[in-house]
Amino acid sequence: MLDYSNLVGKALIGVVFITSLSSTPVVSSEGDAVLWNSLRAGEHFALLRHAIAPGNGDPTGFELGSCRTQRNLSEEGRNQAVKIGKLFRENRIQTARLFSSQWCRCLETAKLLEIGPVQALSFLNSFFNNYDYREAQTKKLTEWLHEQNLGQPLVLVTHQVNITALTNVYPGSGELVIIRRSKTGEFAVVGTIKTK
Repeated sequence: MLDYSNLVGKALIGVVFITSLSSTPVVSSEGDAVLWNSLRAGEHFALLRHAIAPGNGDPTGFELGSCRTQRNLSEEGRNQAVKIGKLFRENRIQTARLFSSQWCRCLETAKLLEIGPVQALSFLNSFFNNYDYREAQTKKLTEWLHEQNLGQPLVLVTHQVNITALTNVYPGSGELVIIRRSKTGEFAVVGTIKTK
């Protein structure tokens, strides 16, 4: 297991980006228990990449709010999302504050978790097809995260590009990235939980 205790957030043009010393963290099953405890204890939150949706990006003719124009969860992805929700409950997180990208694959993932009502946030939307939005969206997300009460578990269902922009972690489908917010507002990746 890699040690991420020495990670610190860096300010860059008013945006806090998380830097890591290596690529995607590797966390053992023993480490998973520590991460779940951290998420329950406060001062931490989870970024969840949507469950399995074959392909990448979105098809030509994509329309927000029209699932038939989007890349959606496969049956395997739906089963994975249900399994992730079960993992939350098995780790004594029955309910969480749950936010999602407006993309159908994220909303469906979030709903299938069954750990609370889902609220859509536009700054969790993918910028895969328009990297010009990366800096502004990441800044807005960072500012929003600084304002959140982490007394109750907080889970954000979003996309690989959004998670990587904030953390430098490249998560797999359905992978959780657990982040600590310090009392001074800095963020640090403490590990990831793979769910497949």
